[in-house]
Amino acid sequence: MSLLEYEQQIFLDAFHEDGLLVTARGLGLERIITSFLKVYCDAANLVLVLSTLSLDEEYYIEELEKDNVSPLPKVITNEYNASDRQKLYLQGGVLFITSRILVVDLLTDRVPIENVTGIIVCRAHRIVESCQEAFILRLYRQKNKTGFIKAFSHNATAFTAGFSHVERTMKNLFVRKLFLWPRFQANVQETLEKHKVDVVEIQVQLTNTMVACQAALLDLLNACIKELKRCNTAIDSEEITVENAISKSFDQMIRLQLDPVWHQLGPKTKQLVSDIKTLRLILGHLTQYDCVTFYNMVNSVRTSEKTFGQNTGWLFLESADNLFIHAKSRVYGDEESRKKLKKESKQKDVPLLEPCPKWEALAEVMEEISEHNKKADEKLGHGRVLIAAEDDRTCSQIKEFLCDGSQSLLARLFNKSIATKGEYLEEVKKRPIGKRKKQKISKDPDNVTLTQMVGKTAENGDVKEGEELPFTSGDAYYGVLPDPVTIIHPLHGCSDPFSLVRTLNEVQPRYIVLYDPDMEFVRQIEVYRATTPGSPLRVYFLMYTGSVEEQRYLTTLRKEKEAFEYLIREKATMVIPEEREGKMENDPNLTRDATPAGAKANTRKGGQPGQNQSQNKVIVDMREFRSELPSLIHRRGMDIEPVTLEVGDYILTPDVCVERKSVSDLIGSLNNGRLYNQCVSMCRYYKRPILLIEFDPNKSFSLQGKYQMSNDVSVQETTTRLTLLTLHFPKLRVLWCQSPYATAELFEEIKMGREQPDANEAMTVSSVEDIEWSDKYSHQPQDMLLRMPGVNSKNYRQIMNKVQDLAELSTMSEVELTSIMGHSQNAKQLWNFLHKEHNPSDNATSTKTAKSEAGKRWNKRKR
Repeated sequence: MSLLEYEQQIFLDAFHEDGLLVTARGLGLERIITSFLKVYCDAANLVLVLSTLSLDEEYYIEELEKDNVSPLPKVITNEYNASDRQKLYLQGGVLFITSRILVVDLLTDRVPIENVTGIIVCRAHRIVESCQEAFILRLYRQKNKTGFIKAFSHNATAFTAGFSHVERTMKNLFVRKLFLWPRFQANVQETLEKHKVDVVEIQVQLTNTMVACQAALLDLLNACIKELKRCNTAIDSEEITVENAISKSFDQMIRLQLDPVWHQLGPKTKQLVSDIKTLRLILGHLTQYDCVTFYNMVNSVRTSEKTFGQNTGWLFLESADNLFIHAKSRVYGDEESRKKLKKESKQKDVPLLEPCPKWEALAEVMEEISEHNKKADEKLGHGRVLIAAEDDRTCSQIKEFLCDGSQSLLARLFNKSIATKGEYLEEVKKRPIGKRKKQKISKDPDNVTLTQMVGKTAENGDVKEGEELPFTSGDAYYGVLPDPVTIIHPLHGCSDPFSLVRTLNEVQPRYIVLYDPDMEFVRQIEVYRATTPGSPLRVYFLMYTGSVEEQRYLTTLRKEKEAFEYLIREKATMVIPEEREGKMENDPNLTRDATPAGAKANTRKGGQPGQNQSQNKVIVDMREFRSELPSLIHRRGMDIEPVTLEVGDYILTPDVCVERKSVSDLIGSLNNGRLYNQCVSMCRYYKRPILLIEFDPNKSFSLQGKYQMSNDVSVQETTTRLTLLTLHFPKLRVLWCQSPYATAELFEEIKMGREQPDANEAMTVSSVEDIEWSDKYSHQPQDMLLRMPGVNSKNYRQIMNKVQDLAELSTMSEVELTSIMGHSQNAKQLWNFLHKEHNPSDNATSTKTAKSEAGKRWNKRKR
C-alpha cells in the first residue's frame, strides 16, 4: 500500500513527534494507522493499540497480511489467561488489547512497561479524564518516560463541544502536538486535484406533491421547535433550529441539553421532543423511499396519535392536513386523475402510484452506462457499476426496481400494505414501466452468481476467464444486472464499517452511482481515484434540488469546516506546559492530585498526616474495571489492587465493604432479588456493609417526582423495595453519590485514619476461620426467627443461644420466653403467635410450614 503525497506528510508529522492527529472524514485515516502498524510489527517492539473494535482489528490485520507483514498483530481478549498474556507481552510486536484487561495487567505488573515502545490510541475524541484509556496512559507515563503516544481521530466536530475540549483531551492523552488535516488543507487539495474524479451531477426535481409535503413538514417542525423554546427557556436557542432539526445528530444535541433535567420536565415538553423526532423521520422517508412507504408512515402516525391522544397540537394545524392530503395524492392521485382512472378501470380507488423521481434518473444513468459499454472506442469502456444508497432498505428497493421496474415494485408494496385484496396488481402491471426496461434475471441462486456475471465481461479484458473475485462484503447486493455487472451497497448501517472501502478496492468499479449524497463516501471515492490513477472512473451524483436532502448534506459540510476552523484557532491560542507529555521526572501531572491520600492531614489527630501512608489502597473487583471509578480512585492517590471478589465490589478497610450500583443496575437487582442476596453476604462477613448508589450526572433520575408520594404503597415501587431492604438489614448503610468523582472523594474520606484491607482475606472471605457471630448458626432459621412478632435485632441472639431449635421454642411458656427475651410485651407477642388459634386456611399453612422447619436447627456449623 503506497501512500499519497499528503498521506506521507501526515505520517511523517505523526511519526517524528507524539501528538493528536485529527483528519477530515473519508481522507483515509485507516491507511495512516495501517502504515504505523506496518512499521512497528517487529518482535523488537512492543506497541499496544487501544480503543479499537473487533471489526477494526480484522481490517488492519487483513491489510497487513496483503502486504506480507510478519509477524502480524495479535488480538488479546479474555480467552487468554494471565500467564499467556504475560508471555505475549514478552514476545513483542503489535498487540490489540481491550482496556479492561490492560488496566488489570498494568496494576498487577504483568506488562513489562519499561519495554513498551509506545501506545496507539484510536477514536481519540472519546478520551475523557475518567475513561479507562486515560487511566492506562497515566499508568504508562508513570513508569515509562521514553515511549511514544500517538492518538488518531476523524471526528473534528466532537472536539468542539464543551469548554476547551481539545485541550483537555490532549491533557488526558499526555501529548503536546495537535495535527489538523481538513479537506481544505492545501496539500490535500493539491494531491486530489491531480487525480480529479469525472463527476456528472444530476439535479433531480421533486414532484409537486413532494414539494407540498416537504413544505408542510418543515412548517410543522418549525411550530414544534417554537413551542419547545417557549416551554423551556433554558434551551440554547442557537442550537435548536429547523436546520439542525433535520440532521441526524439533532436527537443527541437536544438530549445533551435536556437529559440532566429530564425528570423535571412536563409531559408536554417530552412529547414535543418525541414529535420533532417523528416529524424528522417522516421527512427522511419523503426523499428516501417510495410513495407507498411514505403514505404508510404518515397514516400510521396520524392513526396512533389520534388513538392515544398523544400529540402537542400539531395534528390540528393546517399544515398537517396538507401533509395527509398530498401524501395520499401521491398514491391515489388528485381528483381529476382518480376520476379518469376509475372510468378506465371501472374500480374504486385505483392507485396512481407516483414513482420516485430518482428512479427515473437512475434508469437514465444505467441506460447511459450500457451505451458506453457497447462502444469499444469509449474512454471509459466496459466495467462494473457500484451503486451506493443510504441504507439496506433503499438498496433493496433499487435492486427490485432495476430487475422488475417501478410499477411492479409499487404494486407489490401497495398490495402488501394498503390494499385488502390483490385486485390492483394485474391492473398496475399493464401500465408502461417508463424508460427502464424490465430485466430478465433468473431467481435461481445456481444460475445467478457473481462469477458468471463477471465471466460475461471476460472477452472485454476486464477479468480473466473463470476468475474468482474475493468479494467479502455481506452488506452488498451482487450481480443485480448481468450487463453491466452491477453491485448495490448501503452507505450506513453496515455490519462492517470498512465494507464500503473493501468493496471499492475489490470490485474496482468503472462507474459509481451515488444515489444518496454522503460526505465521507465522496472523499473515499477521491482517495480511491488518487490511489488508482490508471483506472478510469466516472461518478454520477444524484441529488434532489432544493430539498431537505440537499440541505442536510450542505449542513454536514459546513459543520465540519467550522469545526476545523475552530480547532485551528484553538491551536493558535492554547498554552501547553512543557510537562504535558509526562516525560519529566516528578511530573506534577502524574502525582495523582499532588498529595497522596494517606499523607493528607487528619483533622481528628490535630492535623497530623494519616498513618500507613505507603499502603493506602483499595481492593477492587475485576468486573468493576468496566466503570470509571477505579481510574478516579487511583487519581486521588489511592493504590488499587485488582482481585476477584465473591462479596462486594470495593473493600476499603477490613470492616468496610461496598457494593456499587448504578441506577439501572439498582432497579434490576431489586426486581430480580439479586441485591437481597448480595446484602445478606455483606452483612454476614463485614461489620460495615455499604450499598453505594451512583448517579450519572448526564442522566436524569428521581425516586420521587415533582409531586408528593401517593398514600398507596406498592411492592413494585423502587422506594418501597429500598425501604424493605433497609428494614431487613439494619446495619446496611445506603450512600448516594451524584457522580464517580464524588464517589472517589467519599472513599477517601471513609478510609482516612483506618486500617488498610488485605487482598488475601478479601478473596477468601467465605473461608475465614474467625467469622462473625451471625455466621455461627444456620441462616434459614435465623431469618424465620427474625420475622416472628416480638423478635428483633436486640433479643434474637439471646433466644438462639438458649433455645436449641424452633420446635423447642414452640413448647416454651410465656414466662420462660419473658426470662429469655427480657421483655414481657415482646414475649407475649411471640407466645400468642406460636399458640393462638387461627383460621383453618391460615392454620393449615402454619402447620405445614412448622413441620418443614421443625427439623432445622441453629447449631453451630461443622467446620
